[in-house]
Amino acid sequence: MGTPVFATAVLQTLIDEGYNVAAVLTQPDKPVGRLQKMVPTPVKTLANSFGIKVLQPVKIKEAVDEILSFQPDLIVTCAYGQMLPKRLLDTPPLGCINVHASLLPKYRGGAPIHKAVIDGETKTGISMMKMAVKMDAGPVFAQREVPILPDDTTEIIHDRLMECAILCIKHDLRQVIEKRAVFIEQDESKVSFAYNITSEDEKIDFDKSGRMIYNQIRGLISWPTSHFVIDGKKCKIHQARFVEGNHDHKKPVFVGYDQQALVLAVNDGWIYIRELQLEGKNKTRAADFYNGIGKNWIGKEVDV
Repeated sequence: MGTPVFATAVLQTLIDEGYNVAAVLTQPDKPVGRLQKMVPTPVKTLANSFGIKVLQPVKIKEAVDEILSFQPDLIVTCAYGQMLPKRLLDTPPLGCINVHASLLPKYRGGAPIHKAVIDGETKTGISMMKMAVKMDAGPVFAQREVPILPDDTTEIIHDRLMECAILCIKHDLRQVIEKRAVFIEQDESKVSFAYNITSEDEKIDFDKSGRMIYNQIRGLISWPTSHFVIDGKKCKIHQARFVEGNHDHKKPVFVGYDQQALVLAVNDGWIYIRELQLEGKNKTRAADFYNGIGKNWIGKEVDV
């Protein structure tokens, strides 16, 4: 069971490792773009290429009987997007295993990769757990860590974790199959949550430190993208870096153009913006933007 690109790595590895994938459960096709063309999920596309039966219920509780008709020995989920009913959790002889993109009990929920980067974590990882009725709360039997470097974005960590998930399926899932997995209950005193990102998370709070602002930018770099407001218009930041240092500016202000970047002074340093997108415009490199209206921004404060 899974939906996004991340989950395709798990499905592909299950297939490559010779598991008999009887069926795949994924979210319904969704309309995309101006023409609202119905587009299948990445997991559905992969399953179809192997001729695997695909189920796409709007609500999983409506498909329990059909799922159980396949008499699964084991259910594996990864970023599926719905909670599994207790009857489904209790039926497979080997249980239901979830591949979760955090080091549980940290970052339970739907946006663990984004949240780890936004919070400035230096590591994250994959947790393999037995599913429970409560979200991401089941006992863990395997974890593998990956580093988060100071300039890593969610895109980089997403791909690094996909490779980690492949290793988990190759080397750790066998513990469940062979009934030698040791399940360890999560420490509830150390639980944190990574709820789905909303539009409220996009706007930059310039009262925060420069490092925290930069963490937000790299944490939301691909979607939904951090933004500031200038002259009443939103401006998204698609690529940037942070340089720590002291200056005399009391408010966030554009102070120059350097190294093919617009330089924005913040509390304790400078954000070098290399790629941006002004409201109503296409994404552009700072070099091209500066040669247009960008020169007029030098000396201008952002709206706070």
